[in-house]
Amino acid sequence: MTTFERIKKLADNQKISLQKVAIDIGLSENAIYGWKTRKPKGDDLAKVADYFHVSVDYLLGREDESKKSGPIDLTEIANSDDDAVWDKLVSSGGRPLTEKDKAMIRLVFADRWDEITQKAKDIDNNK
Repeated sequence: MTTFERIKKLADNQKISLQKVAIDIGLSENAIYGWKTRKPKGDDLAKVADYFHVSVDYLLGREDESKKSGPIDLTEIANSDDDAVWDKLVSSGGRPLTEKDKAMIRLVFADRWDEITQKAKDIDNNK
């Protein structure tokens, strides 16, 4: 798989056009398409890697793993009852989260957003 094909695959997986990626990272609209026939500049490749949270080595085909440390999906964590997941991925000031911390995160990021939003509206209406 070429560098262009890897970038295209990443964009397709996130349902983002290559034009949008290029514009978002400060390149011309069709810059990435030009990489089908020529090699990208290193700093441009680094911007794409940062955008997709992958390594430049992945984009170049030097490693198979596409994910590097990237954003943590708090909704996924909030819906997990596995303390190992919490302890491995989340801390507060370098310390493990307390049960109260976890409960608050669950309230905010769990699949109960509509319920939380309604409670906030009710509080505002009672002022």
